[in-house]
Amino acid sequence: MDMGCKVVVFFAILYTVTAEIYIVTMEGDPIISYKGGVNGFEATAVESDEKIDTTSSLASSLMLLACHSDLVTSYGRHLERKHDMLLGMLFKEGSYKKLYSYKHLINGFAAHLSPDQAEMLRRSPGVKSVSRDWKVRKLTTHTPQFLGLPTDVWPTGGGYDRAGEDIVIGFIDSGIFPHHPSFASHHTSVPYGPHPSYKGKCEDDPRTKLSFCNGKIIGAQHFAEAAKAAGAFNPDVDFASPMDGDGHGSHTAAIAAGNNGVPVRMHGYEFGKASGMAPRARIAVYKALYRLFGGFVSDVVAAIDQAVHDGVDILSLSVGPNSPPTTTKTTFLNPFDATLLGAVKAGVFVAQAAGNGGPFPKTLVSYSPWITTVAAAIDDRRYKNHLTLGNGKMLAGIGLSPSTRPHRSYKMVSANDVLLGSSGVRYNPSDCQKPEVLNKKLVEGNILLCGYSFNFVAGSASIKKVAETARHLGAAGFVLVVENVSPGTKFDPVPSGIPGILITDVSKSMDLIDYYNVTTSRDWMGRVKSFNAEGSIGDGEGFALISGTSMAAPHIAGIAALVKQKHPQWSPAAIKSALMTTSTVMDRAGRPLQAQQYSETETMTLVKATPFDYGSGHVNPSAALDPGLVFDAGYEDYLGFLCTTPGINPHEIRNFTNTPCNYKMRHPSNFNSPSIAVSHLVRTQTVTRRVTNVAEEEETYTITSRMEPSIAIEVSPPAMTLRAGASREFSVTLTVRSVTGVYSFGEVTLKGSRGHKVSLPVVALGQKR
Repeated sequence: MDMGCKVVVFFAILYTVTAEIYIVTMEGDPIISYKGGVNGFEATAVESDEKIDTTSSLASSLMLLACHSDLVTSYGRHLERKHDMLLGMLFKEGSYKKLYSYKHLINGFAAHLSPDQAEMLRRSPGVKSVSRDWKVRKLTTHTPQFLGLPTDVWPTGGGYDRAGEDIVIGFIDSGIFPHHPSFASHHTSVPYGPHPSYKGKCEDDPRTKLSFCNGKIIGAQHFAEAAKAAGAFNPDVDFASPMDGDGHGSHTAAIAAGNNGVPVRMHGYEFGKASGMAPRARIAVYKALYRLFGGFVSDVVAAIDQAVHDGVDILSLSVGPNSPPTTTKTTFLNPFDATLLGAVKAGVFVAQAAGNGGPFPKTLVSYSPWITTVAAAIDDRRYKNHLTLGNGKMLAGIGLSPSTRPHRSYKMVSANDVLLGSSGVRYNPSDCQKPEVLNKKLVEGNILLCGYSFNFVAGSASIKKVAETARHLGAAGFVLVVENVSPGTKFDPVPSGIPGILITDVSKSMDLIDYYNVTTSRDWMGRVKSFNAEGSIGDGEGFALISGTSMAAPHIAGIAALVKQKHPQWSPAAIKSALMTTSTVMDRAGRPLQAQQYSETETMTLVKATPFDYGSGHVNPSAALDPGLVFDAGYEDYLGFLCTTPGINPHEIRNFTNTPCNYKMRHPSNFNSPSIAVSHLVRTQTVTRRVTNVAEEEETYTITSRMEPSIAIEVSPPAMTLRAGASREFSVTLTVRSVTGVYSFGEVTLKGSRGHKVSLPVVALGQKR
């Protein structure tokens, strides 16, 4: 008996060590695209191509109702039974664990398997693909005014207390803190009633037994099966509930749909009133990200699948792969992007963070054409933060980062005191530019103190590098201390994913240095015996300042909700087009947008930005509500793009879409997006675009174009008249004048007789034959 127990335990341990999580896709249509053919199960597919339907404003509601029919439930159970039967036939019970069945947007499942079991699945009839799971990571009071929402946008929908009415925004993030005033249901003068179509559920807090929902929050679920199977989930930190583990999810939800007029009070002072972009929109939470490890794609896919099934209108994704694809081949086809393609087919607008890498080539982590990829910019506000010392002193500084954990202080270590050997001979350790010269064991879990030397002014050192060093060493945060100020020095906060602050006041810097020296115990040679200085960055009082694409994406999700509210029949592509074509490439002073650029010596300068930096430009919510023209696209257009893109196997496309290829598009540059890109222009190429007049009256548009000298550009026709609801094509011809080896940039502009203006960025790289 004892020996048998020991053998069982041994094999259990062996299994957990060797097993990994795999996402398996199966033959057979998911609910979103099943058109019938299986005996006993009627069709569940969305028949519409989800383009604009000017004859019916009820299209979205009808689609949502269909998604909750008995037919859907029945066919979904059928798919899940097939998943279970396959696993049961192949493997002994207890040797694997199925984590999820995916039924709505893709047909497949996630399972915890050994590599040998995964290979058996890969060779099994009915299995289309087996992919090992991969990790993902988490990529206000002033912004509504900065974007003109209170004066130019909210009044068009009935005021702030109606802005986003009945639109449901789903957040795939780290959860939510339901008791924050930004989500209070009693904050508004108009009570929230039941939502007419949303069918999501609300989990209860396991500690308080209270629901996470309150009328404002109408859905709250968490997804952690993959995280648990991988051994990454810690219930004490991560919470087995929709409760937010680090504030990230609450921040994104508040940006997109937080209540209007919430006072921001910290330390007894009021810093204005916060508001979401669409303050009346409803919030549906799908927690799949966690504080310490980010998340797993299989959990995220399950969250997206559930959100679309529940009936969200908008998806906000401040999540992406840990890094861009390692190969130069981009297929757009994987379980994550295929699931989002299904979401868009279902009529759901998806805003995804572009990632915070760069400014360098190939740093985007979101690039599929059915997704609205969101980059980050800065506004005209200055950001203050503070460092609280262990002796109670509070030192003001500037910073654009999350706080350290609330109600907790961390030991502080100076870079000069954690130097490895004699490496300081080559590098200035106080600059914190080189993680390899500092002792990780002494830095990990502590706040790293660095010196702001002249190297930062000269450009040979950067705050971005300090943040990277601190992150690499596992620091809880960093402090940059300015001891001397050069005349004319201008300090600006640099966005950081970890807590960080720049102390610019020399007197405050000296307070910090004095405190550190007094509390740090040293031997007779000056070597540190113990670090006793403590501090915390920022506050956990309920509000935070965070920058980056994670926070930019919910801005667009909230603005998209306002567009959806005004135009409920518009497709996701039409909403995306309205946001893109009405954006601006000029700043508030009327100057061209600028972008950061780093030289080989890592010196940062500002240069005139290009479409590779800003995409279509800076969003203009007011103009997006009334764009005049839109470039619409639907599911068949996305398939055409995939099928005509070189290097993508048609069999692979059919695997993920359950649809054979069509080649009517002829070239991926003909995809009807509100931009034009030709990466391999030989001699001459003509691309076509189709516009739809979404204004209420007929309008005549003149079409003009410009391009840098190495590429000639011509548009046809030079003008066109469109009745309300009518569509028409125009063509753009690009011709190589000279091969420069670099991309050329330009623009096509359609200016309407009634004041509408639509702009398309143009990018082309001329090649020799």
